[in-house]
Amino acid sequence: MSDKNDHIKDLGRRHFLRNSAITGVAGASLAGGFGAGAMMGSRPAEAAANNEHHVGPGELDEYYGFWSGGHSGEVRILGIPSMRELLRIPVFNVDSATGWGITNESKRVLGENAPRNGDTHHPKVSYTDARYDGRYCFINDKLNTRVARIRLDIMRADKIVTIPNVQSIHGLTLQRVPRTERVYAAGEMIIPLGNNVQHMDDPSEYWTMMTCLDADTMEIKWQAIVDGNLDNCDTDYSEKYVAASCYNSSRGMTLPEMMGPERDWTVIFNVPAIEQAIANGESTTVGDSAVPVVDAREQAHSGRNPFALYVPTPRSPHGVNTMPPEGKYCVVSGKLSPTCTVIEWSRVDAWFDGSLDDPRDTVVAEPEVGLGPLHTTFDNRGNAYTSLFLDSQVVKWNVEDAIRAYNGDEVNYIRDRIDVHYNIGHIKASLACSRDVDGKYLAALSKFSKDRFLPVGPMHAENDQLIDISGQQMTLIHDGPTYAEPHDALMIRADQLNPSQTYTRDDPYFAETVAMARADGVDLETANTVIRDGNKVRVYMTSVAPNFGLTEFRVKQGDEVTVVVTNLDNIADVSHGFAMVNHGINFEIHPQQTSSATFIADRPGVHWYYCSWFCHALHMEMSGRMLVEPA
Repeated sequence: MSDKNDHIKDLGRRHFLRNSAITGVAGASLAGGFGAGAMMGSRPAEAAANNEHHVGPGELDEYYGFWSGGHSGEVRILGIPSMRELLRIPVFNVDSATGWGITNESKRVLGENAPRNGDTHHPKVSYTDARYDGRYCFINDKLNTRVARIRLDIMRADKIVTIPNVQSIHGLTLQRVPRTERVYAAGEMIIPLGNNVQHMDDPSEYWTMMTCLDADTMEIKWQAIVDGNLDNCDTDYSEKYVAASCYNSSRGMTLPEMMGPERDWTVIFNVPAIEQAIANGESTTVGDSAVPVVDAREQAHSGRNPFALYVPTPRSPHGVNTMPPEGKYCVVSGKLSPTCTVIEWSRVDAWFDGSLDDPRDTVVAEPEVGLGPLHTTFDNRGNAYTSLFLDSQVVKWNVEDAIRAYNGDEVNYIRDRIDVHYNIGHIKASLACSRDVDGKYLAALSKFSKDRFLPVGPMHAENDQLIDISGQQMTLIHDGPTYAEPHDALMIRADQLNPSQTYTRDDPYFAETVAMARADGVDLETANTVIRDGNKVRVYMTSVAPNFGLTEFRVKQGDEVTVVVTNLDNIADVSHGFAMVNHGINFEIHPQQTSSATFIADRPGVHWYYCSWFCHALHMEMSGRMLVEPA
């Protein structure tokens, strides 16, 4: 017999986090009330009644999903719509399965003394003509102020760059046309220029910057100083602009100070103007960095700022998203306002041309959508979908109708709502950052799961949900836990990615190791030998299932040993690992790959190594001995 108060308990669970969050921001007036956001009651999400989204055993998904791994420091690859996790790509972290952060090849990418952790936020896949081209995925590290590039043929990072003059890269976005040549990285935390002690106690001298990198070389092209804390960012569908939300426009140091203004800014950078000024020698440098810097602060220019447009935007703006497929509008979500701000890119042109005097004239709509709007994504039918953190909902609204309402027409622009569990952060529809936007699926990344799954101690899972948005109403089709903490995601069609099944022998990823072998007179594809150079020993061996080319090698106590293994198998999925017992060494060697690791043989005796990736019926026998003679 059910408890007559069950419905009250359910209600309490559903609204606990929402009410707590509202209490937490009670000091911030959510100006404007609920308006259109309250016109429709929330509809409980229900699983699809049919089986059209099921991906059976052996069947392939329609999309690749790129999920940030948050403070794991990685990027995750999911199949969509199955939501099956296919791969974890280590980027800023150490990964004992693959040897990332252990092998010499990965250490060259990471940098020898770089931190071995990170906080990944915004994965972005490269474009050609605003369509995903499958070359690279870029990802930021908010924790250690870095940007990484991942090669999507081998799913491994090949470049990691530390950004000077700023702290905490949060927003990350890419040039869309004609191809991705520029990567934009928004610095969040404000610090004194050069971060010297002269202004350490004077927050009025704290600033941050937008950084532009060359996507092909990963060299830093320029930086622009701005007011306030930069947050998320996105580009238009030309080569001209990158827009970033900017909270804490008062440049406060405490929470009350940061939440002070009723409006902060959307800052829109004029890329051609910045790069022309640098070409003309009208730039400077900051601290020890040689990167060209322009001053795009509002206060640094009398009259019209040639480098940046500051659009007043309610309140503590967060998500910035350009609407596909033409890229006509940009939608900015205000965390502490129930509104989204719609900016028309052609009006940004007009402001920089001098045709508009008021930055607010670039705004064409400000729909009220609900409590705690964070991020917006789109379908191919003119609709926007905004995540509501406090309401634990996704709201669907029509952009053109919102513009009509802003101009005084009596029109309801809200199309639908769906509950998500709980307190949603990022949101992304299939292909929604490209011209190919198709309006099929929407991923909802909820920050809390609370009571949705079996408890596993104080740390609770987060909850990824997949929603079918192909019809008039949104329908929940997947609900499942995820490891902390995905911040953002995107989906590209499976045919837009062509990952390699095996390595090629001329892959630049291990080119330095090949050069080392050549200097030693070693052919990696045939040699199984030991080269001694003083107390430095280089051990070269091949692997073919189920054998290593060397089943023993001998070194002396205290030797610096570098083991280089080349996998001669040429069959997809026949991977090997090299694990040296009690030495902290384990790394992957996929077909035709060369990998290496260096360690000190500091303990005399017998030390076994073995293949750590199951490769053959005799996998357990694939092993060998390192014999360490006493010093």
